[in-house]
Amino acid sequence: MNVDVTALPGIGVRKDFQARSGRRIGVVDLRDGGIDLIVSKLDDPDACAAEIPLTADEAAVLANLLGAPQLVAQLREDHRDMPGILTRQLPIKADSPYEGRTLGETGMRTRTKASIVAVMRAGQVYPSPGPDFTFGADDLLVVVGTPEGLDTAAKILTHG
Repeated sequence: MNVDVTALPGIGVRKDFQARSGRRIGVVDLRDGGIDLIVSKLDDPDACAAEIPLTADEAAVLANLLGAPQLVAQLREDHRDMPGILTRQLPIKADSPYEGRTLGETGMRTRTKASIVAVMRAGQVYPSPGPDFTFGADDLLVVVGTPEGLDTAAKILTHG
């Protein structure tokens, strides 16, 4: 899929793509640091049907909502011929005992035989995090393992 990038003099940069519906969907990175989510009118791709200003935090949450399912779907496809291996998204909530602590401190692999293969944070993917990777509130972990291992991993991240 092609992403079109258009300079908007004095405003910022528009990045969008054409959806199957024919509408253009994208973002405008404003010169002042703001971000607008945009959707074109169906009959005029240069006219906005909706323009939604987003804070940096809102943009990060939206990116996580859109990015994590794609990553998990790809991992599921990669593991479809491996019975008993699943992929799950597990959050680090603000009250998690591992918020602000490292992956190594969880002992996840040793305790569960499940692997944290990626972390989604603020719209960015951190693949294959090492033991020194520090978790933050609202991180979304992509974990691969057996159903039992994933259940245990969820309990560890919630209760320690």
